[in-house]
Amino acid sequence: MPPAPDAPREAGVTEPPASRPEPASQVPMREALAFWLKLGFISFGGPAGQIAIMHRELVERRRWISEGRFLHALHYCMLLPGPEAQQLATYLGWLMHRTRGGLIAGVLFVLPSLVLLILLSWIYLRFGHLPAVTAFFAGIRPAVAAIVLHAVWRLGSRVLPAPRRGPALWALALLAFVALAVFDWPFPAVLAAAALAGVLGARRVPQWFDLPAPGRDRASPAAPAVTAAQGEPGRPAAGSGALIDDDTPPPPHARASHWRLFPVLISGGALWFMPMAWIVAAQGWQSTLAQLGWFFTKAALLTFGGAYAVLPYVHQAAVDHFQWLTAAQMIDGLALGETTPGPLIMVVAFVGFVAGWTQQVLGPQAPVAGAVLAAVVATWFTFLPSFIFILAGGPWVESTRGRPGWAAPLAAISAAVVGVIASLGLFFVGLVARGAGTATAGATATAQGLAGLDLTALVLMACALLALVRGRLGVIPVILLSGLAGLLIHLL
Repeated sequence: MPPAPDAPREAGVTEPPASRPEPASQVPMREALAFWLKLGFISFGGPAGQIAIMHRELVERRRWISEGRFLHALHYCMLLPGPEAQQLATYLGWLMHRTRGGLIAGVLFVLPSLVLLILLSWIYLRFGHLPAVTAFFAGIRPAVAAIVLHAVWRLGSRVLPAPRRGPALWALALLAFVALAVFDWPFPAVLAAAALAGVLGARRVPQWFDLPAPGRDRASPAAPAVTAAQGEPGRPAAGSGALIDDDTPPPPHARASHWRLFPVLISGGALWFMPMAWIVAAQGWQSTLAQLGWFFTKAALLTFGGAYAVLPYVHQAAVDHFQWLTAAQMIDGLALGETTPGPLIMVVAFVGFVAGWTQQVLGPQAPVAGAVLAAVVATWFTFLPSFIFILAGGPWVESTRGRPGWAAPLAAISAAVVGVIASLGLFFVGLVARGAGTATAGATATAQGLAGLDLTALVLMACALLALVRGRLGVIPVILLSGLAGLLIHLL
């Protein structure tokens, strides 16, 4: 069937119904369902690896969507708070098969990880007191500190230009680090201050911010890698032969309309309000379940820069304020999250599980059921905003992508996120160095010196960092090898 001539492509432009069938109908729903289910089980490697899998399968192998449409969706997801890989899967599922496709893709991206983390969390709490398990996690904790430090270096190398080109971004990163590490500012206040600095500073001294070129997002490791596979960044080749091509008009459900927007917002609000109302009616606003739902709703709206950026906020509340779990348990949960498929922010399921277990949200007679319910509550309120962002905002965002008014605050937030993650890394390093929950079953006590520093844990952390930076090992091998090292130290 010949393509429609000169089809308009701008988000705000509408066109009369064409005689050609909707492109989404050309992608078999059964095949799409099988792929999204498979993706939920193989999506290791963080957002870069997950996005690379979708690009290889959907763009290169199956040709369901073109390079340009894939990158268009990816850039939108990078502007949003929340896990960009899960949002990208939701967006592509929505583009191909309307709301039903988006829900299927987004849920299947998260569901296997949730089930696996609930199982691992139960094993952790049920058998974590055994000496061998304790030693294994003692070896993992220095590796987690190394992973966070590596994330600081990796993100900083992409977000921060040379100091001479972007001095304001370096200053924001340093101020964000000091604000959290020294003055213990709330995480939302740091992000808000950075965004305000970006808006005001870009108007007066834009040369200090070294804003990225349109179509390039330095805060994501996936965008340059995916784009470079087809040549010049941001300019994919047309006529790729994909079912949804660069020149394919937006399907009817992807065209901006207030009549489509309002039902999505109302439905999303109801899906937030109804479970929260049930929790409050059953247990009260100050109950653990209600506070989990409210806190992770706020966290979901603040996760600019990925899961590592919001971890200080989660730690600040879950460990220091609510005392749902200890600092050592938080590190262990991050390690479990790194070794499971799905987005790293799924660590919220571990936090919820431990909170439900320790706070006995369903009473002492049902600790496991209460923990599972708390994990589901934390996951629900964390990911619900992402679905609303995609289903409501998908048809509208094209007109805002690439505008300098958006680029300035986002660049400032990305720079501040480097300092935020650095503060988390400093905290983890201090925890490891002091041996707070990291001494492998007493074996490292003989290796402590230099004013009580845990030298064995510091050596493990240095080896893990070296393996990540120089050896280019993946996160999962580093975690497993560090755990085995802790177990070996215990046995010796």
